[in-house]
Amino acid sequence: MVKASQKQRATELLLRLHRLYPDATCSLDYGSILQLMVATILSAQCTDERVNQVTPALFARFPDAIAFAGGDRLEIETLIHSTGFYRNKAKHIQGACQKIITDFGGEVPQTMAELLTLPGVARKTANVVLAHGFGINQGVTVDTHVKRLSNRLGLTTHSDPVKIERDLMKLIPQPEWENWSIRLIYHGRAVCKARQPDCGGCGLVDLCPEGMGNGEQM
Repeated sequence: MVKASQKQRATELLLRLHRLYPDATCSLDYGSILQLMVATILSAQCTDERVNQVTPALFARFPDAIAFAGGDRLEIETLIHSTGFYRNKAKHIQGACQKIITDFGGEVPQTMAELLTLPGVARKTANVVLAHGFGINQGVTVDTHVKRLSNRLGLTTHSDPVKIERDLMKLIPQPEWENWSIRLIYHGRAVCKARQPDCGGCGLVDLCPEGMGNGEQM
């Protein structure tokens, strides 16, 4: 059961994040829903900045599902090498595109259940594709920043992304699920970093259990 004070705090956090990052949007560059899916798969254990350096050449060579599905795996691996875990990522991208062609008529599916049948697509990727590709808020995207900040802000005690997502879905209004994730990611990159959070420069510090503690020690 969600505590009233916790939900009220989550609402205030959401309002402040809107004010702090009014223009926040997906940081990945893409020209189609398929490219969004591929870029999100590549972003696992990699920065969006690095992905955006890789995808122009990748998408020029493999612009759609047909090109990826029939492409040379080694060439895909070479083009995405710098994103890390490139062999698995290339395998997943190619497998997902093959399934999109055989099972979904060449179009990226628009439901969570169908997206989760694609190789390399878990809830994080599916949420990004649904929200930014189709305008559907099916869940809360939980990446490393959302995971870290949601724990620091006292909105969850879990480390498992699925459980964190479940907790956040109870606290945040559905229309704001993806806006919450995007703005929290911006805040994690700019202020609430993993090793040295800037509590003194944080606009959420008075709502943060860890931040208030750090502030008292400063």
